[in-house]
Amino acid sequence: MADRTSYTSPLSTRYSSPEMKYLFSPEMKFRTWRKLWIALAESEHELGLDITREQIDELKAHQDDINYEVAEAREKEVRHDVMSHVYAYGQQCPTAKGIIHLGATSCYVGDNTDIIIMSEALKLVKKQLVNAISQLAKFADEYKDMPTLAFTHYQPAQPTTVGKRATLWLNDLVMDLQDLEYVLGSLKLLGCKGTTGTQASFMELFNGDHEKCKALDQKIAEKMGFCACYPVSGQTYSRKVDSRVLNVLAGIAQSAHKFSNDIRLLQHMKEVEEPFEKHQIGSSAMAYKRNPMRSERMASLANYVMSDAMNPQITAATQWFERTLDDSANKRISVSEAFLATDAILSLYINISENLVVYPKVVRAHLMAELPFMATENIMMDAVKAGGDRQELHERIRQLSMEAGRTVKEEGKPNDLLDRIAADPAFNITKEALQKVMKPENYVGRAPQQTAEFLDGVIKPILTQNSDLLGMEPEINV
Repeated sequence: MADRTSYTSPLSTRYSSPEMKYLFSPEMKFRTWRKLWIALAESEHELGLDITREQIDELKAHQDDINYEVAEAREKEVRHDVMSHVYAYGQQCPTAKGIIHLGATSCYVGDNTDIIIMSEALKLVKKQLVNAISQLAKFADEYKDMPTLAFTHYQPAQPTTVGKRATLWLNDLVMDLQDLEYVLGSLKLLGCKGTTGTQASFMELFNGDHEKCKALDQKIAEKMGFCACYPVSGQTYSRKVDSRVLNVLAGIAQSAHKFSNDIRLLQHMKEVEEPFEKHQIGSSAMAYKRNPMRSERMASLANYVMSDAMNPQITAATQWFERTLDDSANKRISVSEAFLATDAILSLYINISENLVVYPKVVRAHLMAELPFMATENIMMDAVKAGGDRQELHERIRQLSMEAGRTVKEEGKPNDLLDRIAADPAFNITKEALQKVMKPENYVGRAPQQTAEFLDGVIKPILTQNSDLLGMEPEINV
């Protein structure tokens, strides 16, 4: 039965995926601690310390059956989580008890585990990002030729296509993917650096052998799936690492927020809608409403992630010398919740992109209502070709456009600019001839071609390279 008397994070109960929640779970953390203790013991054994294969085998035998009750009871006594788990592990491994955590500090398991979890979480975010790109690319390709009214300053401007607009959202995600891959590829373990980062305790263990101290770091890194450890550190890895990681997540949040804003505006215009399920309720008061709740949730979570990125920046800026502990509580909250929120954002992004609904007749109606204004340049050029004076025609177009605009705004009537032009002898053109000019596809420039070129030249290689990540179907709980 659920405990309804204690606070639980909405990120866990409502929004985030089981996969991301597991990565930041106690189970993931403490299992990783034990893997790190095994890697340390194995590496020390391989470098000649008096650690036996029997001890290592005993550690491996109890790697996953963690005796949480023993650790929790011990922590109440000693107020130290790492030493409590060292004690609990030792209770299961009496032969290896004396060599667990040999030469290491708490940050050996704490910081290395943080790096490992962030690395795995970034891989999951990458998978989600690639799937969001894939779904959005399908949408862009399907609607690459459909003309639609474009906007600058949220005022009608030269037409684009529905698909071309989607490439703007896609391009933001591509930049996010590039940033993620760079940061993910740069992550290294802390290794075993000791109390102030000098490896002094290991120099003592290895009788002053510098090469063995260096080899210890490299062996641990390789056993844990990394290419190397950071070459220098204090007791902790630089907290700028956390800041760099959360900056990637904040960048994804920026892109998602922009996308969600555009979808919400389009839904207001009734041109494009996010998915709305059969039994979904849009409003408790107004039963007819179809609120863009998923896009709104994306924006809300994105605001949180963008603001959360400030936490590791402050932490990195305020660490004293080789370490202070004022980072610990902040890190436990800010890093994990940024990932959980980003996970929820991208799940929504995939879901919305896969199920966007376009209303072509509304799209065209809005475009055709404004197209006469945008066609005036072509109309004027045709009239000049027929013998008209360019300057005089320009002034007449300006006057007629202002009159038509007033009719639309002040009287609420349709745009009658074409009727006004046809009735003006200066243009010497019929209404039928003007109608032939009103072909939306003639005003979208290279939008269809740009879309096709972008999908083929930029998106296709990304999806081909990451084909093993495709096929996600995130579950949206609320």
